[in-house]
Amino acid sequence: MQKRGKKYVKAAELLNKDMIYSIDEAIEMLEKTNTVTFDPTVEVHFNLALDPKYQDQMIRSTITLPHGTGKTVKVCVFNDKANNDEIKKLWVEVIWGEELIEEIASGKVAPNFDVCVATPSMMRHLWKIARILGPKGLMPNPKTWTVSDDLVSAVKEIIAWKFEFKNDKQGNVHSVFWKLSFGKDKLKDNLNKFLDTILEVKPSGAKGKYINTVFVCNCMGPGIKIDITNR
Repeated sequence: MQKRGKKYVKAAELLNKDMIYSIDEAIEMLEKTNTVTFDPTVEVHFNLALDPKYQDQMIRSTITLPHGTGKTVKVCVFNDKANNDEIKKLWVEVIWGEELIEEIASGKVAPNFDVCVATPSMMRHLWKIARILGPKGLMPNPKTWTVSDDLVSAVKEIIAWKFEFKNDKQGNVHSVFWKLSFGKDKLKDNLNKFLDTILEVKPSGAKGKYINTVFVCNCMGPGIKIDITNR
């Protein structure tokens, strides 16, 4: 059993283990149970009644939270179109085509990006660096809307921090939904959006009860069980 630190134990003592908190109450408790001196990310954990060994019981989707996630996104664009000037207006840090591919392949440039997007016609060139981008989760993929002829729209959505989420090997979903410092109202909006999205992407193979439990917590803080029936 993992040994918890004194701060964690003290924060956990503030919670009633037998209580299921309303969303408003849970968000208030996030402030009280913060155990770190920096601005922590706030996490949501869905325990779902899914068996991911079956294809029709898997979740893989994207979400754009109403107030983002508090992160600045560094986007790499593999583009062979003539609209680079329009993309530059979106404050995208890197806009390159085949030149960037060669520099990454040779090791001259490290792929220090959060997201990579590409036009469909650029994908045939990316095989050279697939073994570099793939393990980092950076390979553009049509399923995550990072391969598109309309790169301007794709980049706008990414800047708003449209990100992918999927179930783990146990069928559960874990994600962040912003920073603690941005306040109760924005945290509540983001959390409700995530709850709505999880319900919307319920797999066709999920029968009966779908969501077992939902917990929220601060980075390195104790989990707070929430009531999602009365929102």
